[in-house]
Amino acid sequence: MTAIPGQERPRVLVVDDTPENLHLMHGLLKERYRVLLANGGEAALRLARIEHRPDLILLDIMMPELDGYAVCEALKADPETAAIPVIFLTARSQVEDEERGFRSGCVDYITKPISPPTLLARVANHLALKAASDRLAHNNRTLIEEVERRTREVQIVQDVTIMAMASLAETRDSETGMHIRRTQHYVRTLAERLRRMWEEKSADTASMPAELSDEMIEIMYKSAPLHDIGKVGIPDAILLKPGPLDAAEFEIMKGHTTLGLEAIAAAEKLLDVSSSFLSVARQIAYCHHEKWDGHGYPHGLAGEAIPLPARLMAVADVYDALISRRIYKGPFPHERAVAMIEAGSGSHFDPTVVSAFLSEAETFRAIAQRFQDE
Repeated sequence: MTAIPGQERPRVLVVDDTPENLHLMHGLLKERYRVLLANGGEAALRLARIEHRPDLILLDIMMPELDGYAVCEALKADPETAAIPVIFLTARSQVEDEERGFRSGCVDYITKPISPPTLLARVANHLALKAASDRLAHNNRTLIEEVERRTREVQIVQDVTIMAMASLAETRDSETGMHIRRTQHYVRTLAERLRRMWEEKSADTASMPAELSDEMIEIMYKSAPLHDIGKVGIPDAILLKPGPLDAAEFEIMKGHTTLGLEAIAAAEKLLDVSSSFLSVARQIAYCHHEKWDGHGYPHGLAGEAIPLPARLMAVADVYDALISRRIYKGPFPHERAVAMIEAGSGSHFDPTVVSAFLSEAETFRAIAQRFQDE
């Protein structure tokens, strides 16, 4: 790594195939800098890549085998050495030579015979610029690392808060257990399969639904646990009834979709800014009981009028309800649940989502086994 000025003297690498010139430059620089010497291009490249890299390179042009232009271009092409400033120190004084030097990546061009005060001033100036650049890069890295650390902390807090809120609804029914974990994995599995189906069907990714982007799939995955948050407002006598609900009770139960919508909308109002996460959570909570043929609730939406996140959750939620033990029923086998989802294609469920589900049926089985209820 480049030394941080102030901790030790800067390192200056001098490259020249003439021993007299190396001796002269060493004498000029040794009082102020740690001087490294290379008598050719290959040696210069090796020294430039050592652990303690030079802070600046003084480079002759006319050298056998590998000239200064080639050395400079090689340095600039390597990310490990590209930031090291190069000053050409050469007898070539034509304008085209100087132009080529700057094109190859040098920061300065000094012609021989050199003026020691001019050389020392230019070396000092470029080292000062390099030190400032290094400090800025170091501060930027530190700032980026701190922002990333705090972002991770906020994300962790958000994720834990989401799961805690969702569990308020789920833990009221001890038999639902890992339902929220399973359904969020089901939703992500379906979304990723839909995206692959779209990509296989069309090369026009620009027209792919926005909900199938990486960012939106992650948002759906994280917001899925809130799909039944409204159940916190449903009386225990109805929520935990060990048998079929009568018509009046079912009307109250259906209200959990509206309660979920209102709870999330209230959070959005408090936030006072647009949130993709809360918007998707609201769609899922409010619409995941709508049916493709329009016979669902709360509004009887049909087809693509039902938001895609809710259509995904409809399949995920019903499959998990079928395979899980509930207070009013025992678990169905995986195969029976798959058959029932397939039978609901075009009536209860979006046919395209059902196709994705059938392709991922074994993945659903694996998720269910991974997150089994205790």
